[in-house]
Amino acid sequence: MASSPCSSVNFDSGLEIKTRSVEQTLIPLVSQITTLINHKDKPKKSERTQQAIQRVGQAVSVAVGRFVAVGEAIAVENEELKEEMGMACFEARRAGDAIAQLTDVGTAVTPPVDRRTTVFSDRTGMVKAARMLLSSVTKVLVLADRIVIKQIITSRNKVLVTLEQLERVSTFQEFVQIFSQFGNQMVEFAHLTGDRQNDLKDENKKARMAAARAVLEKCTMMLLTASKTCLRHPDCESARINKDAVFHRMRFALEQVMEIVTDARPCGETKVLPLSIYTGIKDFKSNVEGLREGLYLLPHQALSGQLEAVVERTEDFTDSAYTSHEHREGILQLCQLARQDTDQLITAWMEAQSLNAKEATEEMELSILKTCQSVHELRRELHKVAVGRAADLLKLHAEHLPLRALKASGGEGNLEAVAEYARTLGEQKEQLVETCRLLCHVSGTEPLEITCIHAEETFHVIGPQIISAAQTLALHPSSKIAKENLDVFCEAWESQLCDMAVLLREINDVFEGRRGGTASGDKRAYVSLPRPGKHSANLKTVKAVKLDAEEQSTIAKLGLELRLLTSDVDTEVEKWEDQEHDIVRQGQSLSSMAYSMHLFTRGEGLLKTTTDLFHQAEVLSEEGLQLCSSLHTFSTQLMDEEKVVVLSEMEKLMGLCQQLQMGVRTPVQGKTATFQKVDSSIQNTRAIITVVIYLLPVCNKIVRKYKSERSSLGSPQSWRDRQSSTPVKDDVLNGKNSNGFGVKSLEQHMANLTFLESK
Repeated sequence: MASSPCSSVNFDSGLEIKTRSVEQTLIPLVSQITTLINHKDKPKKSERTQQAIQRVGQAVSVAVGRFVAVGEAIAVENEELKEEMGMACFEARRAGDAIAQLTDVGTAVTPPVDRRTTVFSDRTGMVKAARMLLSSVTKVLVLADRIVIKQIITSRNKVLVTLEQLERVSTFQEFVQIFSQFGNQMVEFAHLTGDRQNDLKDENKKARMAAARAVLEKCTMMLLTASKTCLRHPDCESARINKDAVFHRMRFALEQVMEIVTDARPCGETKVLPLSIYTGIKDFKSNVEGLREGLYLLPHQALSGQLEAVVERTEDFTDSAYTSHEHREGILQLCQLARQDTDQLITAWMEAQSLNAKEATEEMELSILKTCQSVHELRRELHKVAVGRAADLLKLHAEHLPLRALKASGGEGNLEAVAEYARTLGEQKEQLVETCRLLCHVSGTEPLEITCIHAEETFHVIGPQIISAAQTLALHPSSKIAKENLDVFCEAWESQLCDMAVLLREINDVFEGRRGGTASGDKRAYVSLPRPGKHSANLKTVKAVKLDAEEQSTIAKLGLELRLLTSDVDTEVEKWEDQEHDIVRQGQSLSSMAYSMHLFTRGEGLLKTTTDLFHQAEVLSEEGLQLCSSLHTFSTQLMDEEKVVVLSEMEKLMGLCQQLQMGVRTPVQGKTATFQKVDSSIQNTRAIITVVIYLLPVCNKIVRKYKSERSSLGSPQSWRDRQSSTPVKDDVLNGKNSNGFGVKSLEQHMANLTFLESK
């Protein structure tokens, strides 16, 4: 809210606004009311001013009327809130009517003959009505938000009941019947919590919700295969251990979601993150730089104590068996340097105080700069060690050799080999857990710290589950279900390694200042508030398919690959000098749309149904064909060898886009056919983005080369003469085609998403 419109009204409803949908609903209303209250108090009002004030007042009254009608409809549908909601709606309507009356100033320039009260003569009355309106509207919104929370709790309770039934089943037939119901309930729960996650204002809660939902997503498929294995081999202890672990983790994740949604923790505990080195250094630097503003606000021991706490946490790095001697020595030296600089600062600080200085002395200012620089160098070194370790581990385990060995030895029934490779996987797990802990120290934001903790917990839990699944297969080597179960747990491990690669890039981006570590930069529609269906004339029911839990799990792996590919596109785009080049803009647009499809595979984002997904895929294919047009124009100015490369990739891209377009336009019937269409659409999108990743650096290299040649030759015309007899416009290689592709890709993408949300 620019210029803090609420401060003009100085209202306090006593209600905390925790979601963006409530906040975004209030902003336009606050803005209009602020306009009414802050009008200039001139003795004479022009006719135009009076008419403008009257229009704003009428607009507020009409908007409040519509809003109250929806609130009253919600009250009818929710008996437990009927009285509270009814009272809030009554107060809102009364306040809206009061504002309409106060702004009904007529069209005459002179005051009305009857001297009736208006906004010009009773500003206090307007402020009072505004306070009542904002307070009552906020209460309606918060009450409506309670209904969303109730929906999530009700959905969770259904899932828990069915989960208990699944845990007790004794026959395949009973299991299949109950799991089908469970899958549908999980899909509903995923959509409700996905909307809530997008709507939360608190980025830490949003990250915790994402972590809990990721656990539920992966565990749903694990629960299916682990339960089937246990039913097939009821006397197998390792199968029972494997299954019990999945059920326990699902219940824990469900409770985490409830804690976030209801903002409550057992026994009144407060969720506190373990203090990271990044947070410690940030707080330390803040206090050091704060000395410029006040020399007498902190005791001297506070700074040295803070630094020692940071140094103590660096032991996670220096005590690790996997930290090289060189890195260990570098960290210890930087810790010692930070201590020396802090001691010098404290000495200069004490001298300034003894002189009764009112501000930092020159010597003290120099010490502040040196101290901040030394702890910055310490943070840089720790970041280099943690990120380097993680990157090396990801490369080392890219082939997933222990997993392959466990599958092979389990399938052969070789228990000794399974035990040997289980130890290898256990060592790998310990390395990954420790690396996640180090990444947490340097992550740079609290949401990324939460993601690191989630990754650490995931590796810690899935490692033993893979081993118990492998032991079960070794005991029953001919069991197809046991083999399938091991495959699922191995895929979850591989998936977490992919997530770790993405996390590593995000941590690097934050460290280098490319992003803030959250998704807050993405424009989203916040759709958490309830919409009473029978009372909303603008909502249309779209007949589309929502995937069940098993299908959602199947496409989740494809979605992860899409996410990694879009990150690669972002990396290549950043290397271009000209961010407005058509090839760059269209590549970004394709990446953005592919990312929204990735969110669909997680049950998040604006694509709610398969119909939404297919529409997005069609828009993506059209954007891809536009990129082909830009590439063709670009290629006309190239030499033979370069031209062949670009045209070859362009033809490949065109074929993939046409294939995607035909696929999404082909009607299908039945759930199985729809799922196959979803799978095909995502596969084709992945192939398109892969070609884009190849093309971006190739075209960038060509543009840089020709710019360099033109610069060295001095005359653009001489370069053109050498390359082609056809006159070349500078705009072509600069990507400024005059073919109507001038709209910004982000704006195009947001328009597409807005269209989807309005359906």
